[in-house]
Amino acid sequence: MRRVKELSLRARLLLVSLAGLVFGLTAGAVLLIAVLGYAQIRAVQSEAMATARGVAALVDQGSLPNPIPVTPGVQVQVIDENNTVRASSATADRLTPMLSPAELAGMRDGEGRKIPGYRIHDQGEARVVQFTAGPPTAPVRILVARSTEQVTQNLHILRITLLILFPLLAALLAAGLWRALGAALRPVDALRAGAEEITGGTRAGRLPVPDSRDEVHRLAVTLNDMLHRLDAARARQRAFVADAAHELRSPLTNIRTELEVAQRLPDDTDWPALTDDLLADVQRLSRLVDDLLLLARSDEGVPATRLERIDLAQFVGEAALRYPDVEYQDPGVPLPTLAEPDALARVVTNLLDNAERHKREKVTVSAGADGGHLLIVVTDDGPGIPEHDRERVFQRFTRLDDARARDAGGSGLGLAIVRELVRRHRGSVTLGDNHPGLRVEVRLPKA
Repeated sequence: MRRVKELSLRARLLLVSLAGLVFGLTAGAVLLIAVLGYAQIRAVQSEAMATARGVAALVDQGSLPNPIPVTPGVQVQVIDENNTVRASSATADRLTPMLSPAELAGMRDGEGRKIPGYRIHDQGEARVVQFTAGPPTAPVRILVARSTEQVTQNLHILRITLLILFPLLAALLAAGLWRALGAALRPVDALRAGAEEITGGTRAGRLPVPDSRDEVHRLAVTLNDMLHRLDAARARQRAFVADAAHELRSPLTNIRTELEVAQRLPDDTDWPALTDDLLADVQRLSRLVDDLLLLARSDEGVPATRLERIDLAQFVGEAALRYPDVEYQDPGVPLPTLAEPDALARVVTNLLDNAERHKREKVTVSAGADGGHLLIVVTDDGPGIPEHDRERVFQRFTRLDDARARDAGGSGLGLAIVRELVRRHRGSVTLGDNHPGLRVEVRLPKA
């Protein structure tokens, strides 16, 4: 078994296919010999029965000659109830019946029996058929025998022929299968060679697609689609790492610059103001690291850790209290749902921070119900987002105005985090017009 596993796929397929073919051919040969032998015995039986009926007709007519004329190879005896031979064919024994009284006992008309060939002065074996004729007061039995030696020889010749032809046929089948399997596995070998050439560099690798519309073709197309998705994921990962490095460099550079300047300042430096600046950069850096960690966990498919039953109306109202300029529109009724409190708080906070950053005068937030969903709606009267950019802003590190966003402290991760967290709650987030400004709708399932 271990040696079979060490063989190539082509050799294993050849062995399995050849074993199946040899088994099928062997079973067919055995069935052929059995059916042919049965058919020939039935032919002997039918011929003997036809002769017995002809002799019976002569007996019934009272015109039975002695010797009885029969075809060559057939022997006939007519015996009475005392087991005495009354008539026979020219080659049959005139004194001793072919069958003993014990063999004749209980033997029905038309029934055949196998006997040794010496009883009819022949080689091999013979078959005897018994048939009753004559008047009921003096019935006679007609015994018709025919040698089956020819049948035995024919079957023996057939077996010898098959034994000789089988190895030759198996060799031809093995050669044909080897070539056919080689042609069938050639596209697989091409896929293997193509896979070896994919080095994992920046150039997108692709596997050769065979022209045939078969399983190998579909496998190659599926693998190329997988490679395309992996390349896209790798490109997103490289962009994510590059953007993260760039975002992390900015606050670190500010901190380093402020510290280097502080080393050269006189002793009357306003250290509380400097520490305030450093603390602001550290807080920005901390928020950015938290955002990156949250997105990384989301990419890994980390599920929600703690779902609680909350009142969405009360939850959003409490979050809005931390923003003095935000107007909260209370629905006046409880809105129960199952949510992860920290994640949902992050969603509301990010949306309100984004609205506060871009408003002119007013920001409103409301909670409500719409069919089978609960709604969180945040609106502002700022410049809004053009319709063709409303999907792009959910991508990570996307800013419609890079310079203004950095000055305002944005990292381009807020809306990306909102979408990821809402998806974890089996909800959706959409952007629309507020005329003027932006309208953000978050839909969450009811509890």
